[in-house]
Amino acid sequence: MIDKHEFSRTLEEIHRSLRGLAASGLHGFDCTPQSLEKIEQWGQRPGYLADTLEDVKADLGNCQRCRLAVGRNTIVFGAGHPGAKLVFVGEGPGFEEDQQGLPFVGRAGRLLTRIIEAINLTRDQVYICNVIKCRPPGNRNPDSDELNACFPFLERQIAAIRPDFIVALGTFAAQTLLGTTTPISRLRNRFHEYNGIKVLPTYHPAYLLRNPDKKRDVWEDMKMLMKEYGYED
Repeated sequence: MIDKHEFSRTLEEIHRSLRGLAASGLHGFDCTPQSLEKIEQWGQRPGYLADTLEDVKADLGNCQRCRLAVGRNTIVFGAGHPGAKLVFVGEGPGFEEDQQGLPFVGRAGRLLTRIIEAINLTRDQVYICNVIKCRPPGNRNPDSDELNACFPFLERQIAAIRPDFIVALGTFAAQTLLGTTTPISRLRNRFHEYNGIKVLPTYHPAYLLRNPDKKRDVWEDMKMLMKEYGYED
């Protein structure tokens, strides 16, 4: 799908050009009134149009769709390049993220920044978000009703960005995106697919803080990503 504003501009350019050709008497294109009417009908069908991130954020609004709204300080929507080739998806905001309204800004976030820089990118070149937009109390795992309320917005974010790659950080993000119960230890170290996008599951930075011996595994995953992504030195 393409951006709705780009789609509308393209249709208008086509419509204007065909009207001009029809008026000039040229017949190399189908310039009939029926064709012009059909193009106008295309522009009235929102199913052809992709959301922008601004559209998704506006629809999310001051979300009250589940009980996480009660205890949150702020919604953590996501941050980064709106047209990024690479998206990092985590589980949900922690304390620091809830305070600042930005994803991955605590200790785990600083480790993620180093991981991104290690693959020759910056946070401004990628997009970072979570499956859940509000902090669960005590950083517990999200419940199914909370996931059901939030996941459609992640799906729309990904559709708006249209990345080539997704790195799923941790068990929850990987299992949610891939629709599986397979543990992260068996999902990592190979690419999977989500709606035609390559997905690479790996350990969550918070897990690495508790288990630093697993950093080597994440680096092996990132080397796979660099090779596939084309950013290998």
